[in-house]
Amino acid sequence: METEIVEERSIRRNLYRVLRKTGVTKERICLGASFIDDLNFDKIDWTIFTYYLEKIFNISIEDDELSKFGNVNDTLRYLRGELIYFSN
Repeated sequence: METEIVEERSIRRNLYRVLRKTGVTKERICLGASFIDDLNFDKIDWTIFTYYLEKIFNISIEDDELSKFGNVNDTLRYLRGELIYFSN
C-alpha cells in the first residue's frame, strides 16, 4: 500500500513536470483541468506535451490514445495503466 502511494505521487509529480514544460503554470494544474478549455492546448502544446510525456515516462503513446486525453486526470489514469503494464 505504501509503495502504491509513493508511485502515485511520483507519477503525478512527473505528469505535472511535463505540463509545466508546455508552459502551464503550477496554479492552473489540477486533475479536472481540460487540455482544451482550461489549459488552452494547441497543436504545438500537444506536440511538446507528448514529447516530454514519452521521454520522462519512457513510453510510446499512439495518436488514438492521445486523442482520448480530455483532461489531466485522463492522462494520469492512462499513465497508471501503462506503467503497471510495463512493470509486470
